[in-house]
Amino acid sequence: MIKIANAPCSWGVLEFDLGGKAADSHQVLDEIRDTGYQGTELGDWGFMPVVPSELRRELDKRSLSMVGAFVPVFLKEKFHHAAGAEVAVRTAKLMADAGYPDAFIVLADENGSIKERTLNAGRVTPSMELTNDEWKVFAEGANLVASEVKKRTGLRTVFHHHCGGYVETPHEIDTLLSNTDPSLLGLVLDMGHYMFGGGDPYEALKRHNSRIWHIHFKDCHPGIAAKSRNEGWDYFKSVGNGVFCELGKGSVDFNSIVRELIDQKYSGWIVVEQDVLPGMGNPKVCAQRNRDYIKTLGL
Repeated sequence: MIKIANAPCSWGVLEFDLGGKAADSHQVLDEIRDTGYQGTELGDWGFMPVVPSELRRELDKRSLSMVGAFVPVFLKEKFHHAAGAEVAVRTAKLMADAGYPDAFIVLADENGSIKERTLNAGRVTPSMELTNDEWKVFAEGANLVASEVKKRTGLRTVFHHHCGGYVETPHEIDTLLSNTDPSLLGLVLDMGHYMFGGGDPYEALKRHNSRIWHIHFKDCHPGIAAKSRNEGWDYFKSVGNGVFCELGKGSVDFNSIVRELIDQKYSGWIVVEQDVLPGMGNPKVCAQRNRDYIKTLGL
């Protein structure tokens, strides 16, 4: 059975410091519950309680589950691998000890910290990609994080491809998957990032079905994406201008995607992520419209 969650990033709680004041965890969790979702992701460390019993209590009183936690690591440099693995294990242990053994570590690159990739999000060229030697280091780091998380907490790890990082385009996702251990590392397919990165998420769902363990529903507005490319916006300006729009208002074919998920007998979580930055709009209203849209898809 497919279950639907939302995430703190839909309330402007992001790993990037972009200014403005986002809602606190009490408001976010209340509004996730009130708009009809069954689960949430953790958000930045400290956004929600970091004592397992307290985290469980906050979620239980809203009848919510914890489905995953985003952990960025600068995998291009081996120097960062061990420290990144420790952060991932600490995060996984919190979720496991709180009673969520099926939650995922959502591993990602240190997105937004790489100048060339941030400036060219949505229009990456082959010259910006990692070299073969860099890919080896990157993949070793991803395998290490996933291995340590599994060994020390029992939780699984999925990789989040992301615009503004080194794994954005379909080719880069293919390369990452071909260089990592399929028994250790899965993929979280993010529909909006895949579309903005130059691919068709429906085709990705069919191509990588054995590696897709987790799903993010995000849409991509074609007009804003085109303007971003034509005017040379960086990643943050694109997000601030709403390139990741409400579900159903962009170019992602969610009807076909849901049919394919059902055909594949997918039974995990779908997490809605619409990056509503502080000052952009009303996150609760957007969350409700996104949930209502997903109901029209039969979920």
